[in-house]
Amino acid sequence: MKFRYSRYNEVLRPVIPIKLRYGSKEIGYLVLVDSGADLCLFDAELGREIGIDIEKGNKREVFGVGGKASIYYTHRVTIEVGGWPFEIEAGFMIQVAGHTFPYGVVGQRGFFDRFVVKFDFLKEEVELKERR
Repeated sequence: MKFRYSRYNEVLRPVIPIKLRYGSKEIGYLVLVDSGADLCLFDAELGREIGIDIEKGNKREVFGVGGKASIYYTHRVTIEVGGWPFEIEAGFMIQVAGHTFPYGVVGQRGFFDRFVVKFDFLKEEVELKERR
């Protein structure tokens, strides 16, 4: 599967659409494919919209590139990428991408362990192949 990069404030980013599912509820969401992220992190408000009681998850802490600590809560959810659904443990954080960007993050655990990912900045595309 190939996805085009998206432009945010004059910067190209590998942001792709996914579906986020919990029980019978589902919502579309954009995520940054981030090889530097340890896990998948989604906005807490989206989790609440699909019925997750965010604070009942396992409470964890993550540190960003600037050294700032942020709290998130883990939950088992299903994500669907290009029509392929799979269950992962994801973190839900208040304002996961700050006030500026309307997307979550897919990282090493839960995404890169399921796909072989090829970034092609000059072609402005990211390619995903199912890991076998």
